[in-house]
Amino acid sequence: MNPQKTYSIYEAQKVLENYCAYQERCHKDVTNKLKSMRMIPEAIDNIVVHLITNNYLNEERFTKAFVRGKFRIKKWGKNRIIKELKFRQISDYTIKSGLKEIDLDDYFNTLHELTEKRISQVKEKNSYKKRKKVADYLLYRGWESNLVYEKINELIK
Repeated sequence: MNPQKTYSIYEAQKVLENYCAYQERCHKDVTNKLKSMRMIPEAIDNIVVHLITNNYLNEERFTKAFVRGKFRIKKWGKNRIIKELKFRQISDYTIKSGLKEIDLDDYFNTLHELTEKRISQVKEKNSYKKRKKVADYLLYRGWESNLVYEKINELIK
């Protein structure tokens, strides 16, 4: 995209339709893209309304896809997913509904696998230091502290 180029509302609308069709987007992504295209606020509002009415832009659909992807691919815990969604200005109601995409059995199995994998990677002899390193890793990835410490106490004797 050429930074000097100016877009008519129709052209910008077509660019954003393609942008949203390629991958799920949230409102913040779309408005940032339009601002980077140097569109005026009224045009941004008109284009966002057009995208919503034509189902190119759907915050709930975005949230569900985001939750599934970050959990399955990046193996993030709920805390990290929630933080990232709040950063994207997604409503609490939509976040709560999106988190239902995570199956609880899968969630606990993933935590177990991640913990075992990290324990095998940490080459620390002192069990307290090993516990801390494993816990720090899991907490950074957004897993709930009570689950992390419970799992570490179960796996590291």
